[in-house]
Amino acid sequence: MRKISITLICFLNIIYSLKAQEKLPINLKKSSIQWIGEYTFYFGGHEGTINFIDGHFIKNNEKITGGEFTIDMNSLKSTDIDNEKARKNLDDHLKDPDFFDVKKYPKAYLIITKVDYYENNTVRIEADFTIKEITKSINFRATLDYKNQTLKTKFKIDRRRWNVNYTSKMRDGAISDAIGFIVEIGL
Repeated sequence: MRKISITLICFLNIIYSLKAQEKLPINLKKSSIQWIGEYTFYFGGHEGTINFIDGHFIKNNEKITGGEFTIDMNSLKSTDIDNEKARKNLDDHLKDPDFFDVKKYPKAYLIITKVDYYENNTVRIEADFTIKEITKSINFRATLDYKNQTLKTKFKIDRRRWNVNYTSKMRDGAISDAIGFIVEIGL
């Protein structure tokens, strides 16, 4: 009888923990990623957008504790150039092998591995970021807006950690190793 009781308690705990965990799919229309690439030796650079393919947060006991997101590298486009031909040239160049090699690596992934909560709905997120099939840990702060069901953040990565190794032939045209991201994710 005791074995049956212990088995039943364990079974009920498993069911409860499964119920407590919830998968929250993101709303692609309310979610955006803006990228920013700057020059090294003078002000300026380029910026643009890239889109999510899909994604979800994991919620445990009313708190976001994880999540997984897939990014469409083919959607990479610049938004700061008015001339259509020049914009297409930059976009194609960013998709080339010396940058993101989008034909070979059409998707990037971000998997949240840890979330620490602070005051004022601020969180510190640790995540694994995969670009060009290279996964590196990153961390950043974000703000949760429970009323509007959004997460907002901005962070930078060192592109060289993911073998994005383009080097300008002109010193004055050198681009920074940092790529900035401004992200808003809505549910």
